[in-house]
Amino acid sequence: MTTLTLTLSPQQAASDAELRRLVARELSLEPESIHSIQVRRRNIDARQRRILVNLTLDVYLEGEAPAVDDFSDLVYHDVSSSPQAIVVGAGPCGLFAALRLIELGVRPVVVERGQDVMQRRRDLVQLEKAGRVDPESNYSFGEGGAGAFSDGKLYTRSRKRGSVEKILRVFCRFGADPKILVDAHPHIGTDKLPIIIRRMREQILASGGEVHFGCRMEELLLERGEVRGIVTADGRSFTGPVLLATGHSARDVYRYLHGAGVLIEAKPIAVGVRLEHPQQLIDQIRYHSPAGRGAYLPAAEYVYKAQVGGRGVYSFCMCPGGFVVPASTGPEETVVNGMSPANRGSRWANSGMVVELHPEDIPETGIAVEDPTSPLALMHWCQEFERRSYIAAECSLRAPAQRMTDFVKGRFSQSLPSSSYSMGLTPSVLHEWMPHFVAQRLAEGFRAFDRSTRGFLTEEAQLIGVESRTSSPVRIPRDRETYCHPVVTGLYPAGEGAGFAGGIVSAAIDGENAAQQIALALGR
Repeated sequence: MTTLTLTLSPQQAASDAELRRLVARELSLEPESIHSIQVRRRNIDARQRRILVNLTLDVYLEGEAPAVDDFSDLVYHDVSSSPQAIVVGAGPCGLFAALRLIELGVRPVVVERGQDVMQRRRDLVQLEKAGRVDPESNYSFGEGGAGAFSDGKLYTRSRKRGSVEKILRVFCRFGADPKILVDAHPHIGTDKLPIIIRRMREQILASGGEVHFGCRMEELLLERGEVRGIVTADGRSFTGPVLLATGHSARDVYRYLHGAGVLIEAKPIAVGVRLEHPQQLIDQIRYHSPAGRGAYLPAAEYVYKAQVGGRGVYSFCMCPGGFVVPASTGPEETVVNGMSPANRGSRWANSGMVVELHPEDIPETGIAVEDPTSPLALMHWCQEFERRSYIAAECSLRAPAQRMTDFVKGRFSQSLPSSSYSMGLTPSVLHEWMPHFVAQRLAEGFRAFDRSTRGFLTEEAQLIGVESRTSSPVRIPRDRETYCHPVVTGLYPAGEGAGFAGGIVSAAIDGENAAQQIALALGR
């Protein structure tokens, strides 16, 4: 086997016959002598006018057997008689933690406030039909967490925390396309991910673990500074060390922890809007061509970041060929998020466009909170931000919106472009109710992004409010080595809800790491 790196045009990279010819030429061989070619890494370089595709290839000649990864090394044994641990939350962090506990000989008991991922699909259909949010089963709560319906993006920079490849291989073990092991920016797709999540749950059950839906943690079983388990809202008790993986929107959990005297800390967040463009326009801009992406390129992505007034302004969770969806988890709040199907085939592109917000910024924003020094201050700030959005949307799940150019120029939008947001849009002058701290920085950021990519700031794009669930507003501290809470033993905060991850893969890695520390503590 020979490993080879080639830089090709998109058309060359898309043709198996052309790829074989170019590899043969590079290795001074006849094409017929090549048994097979496996793509090990693929990324698109769109920085220059000529779009290039970089491929890392494993080339096998006649008589050489290509390696086939069947993921058979990922084995989950029966743990029905093993010591147990409680996993609170069945998002990426909780599911991967449960699977890792099984690998290490610990029986996971997973409790999830929301419903299983297939029931969640039905609940989301009802949300969009009736315009009412189920506070326990929505785009944030339920099996798979917020990540189940947000494109399934698997790109992360958190490579020092653990093995990204291991996480991707686990996804493949449960049915993901192995192409996620190849692409530089892998994704699964909102339409494909629920089936994979369901199979993960089935494996947990087959190995002797438990999974309970509609089962919200009410309180911790605390005895002299040690967690012995949890009590749920329906009165059941589950005993064992507790891995807390509740996700970034479980505000009742933060209130409970603070009230129970469990140490938590405020941490910076980022808030703003969903920015929606026509996908064709993004293709034209990013691929430097009036023709857009053509026949051989995927829907174009983008990443933007700038510093404005000492705070970062950046794109977040970009969804090419996607949809904007209602992400509220309670009444009197309007929150949006983005998602994409596997084919990224819609007419729109969207991303969160957000501004960093630190606890010390609260007085400058003009949104008052009862106690700006409380670790819950930014959570309370976000609630008011979302309430303003709800009022601007005429007290409904319609979302307030404004053309991008009108927002920057400070004027009302007489009309709005078509949108993927199925609940409907209400024209609104966002900067009139949005804190100047946020609105001014967003406007300056958009101008900066347009200077680097002409055409990005356009009347064809619109801002949809609000994006406020980018990360947890608190951090639940833990020991760096043991992952255990520094004051309350037996409590292992993990994932996005604990303030230690941002995205599916980093949350999954964090869940695996916390699970490993629980297994060590249990002598496994």
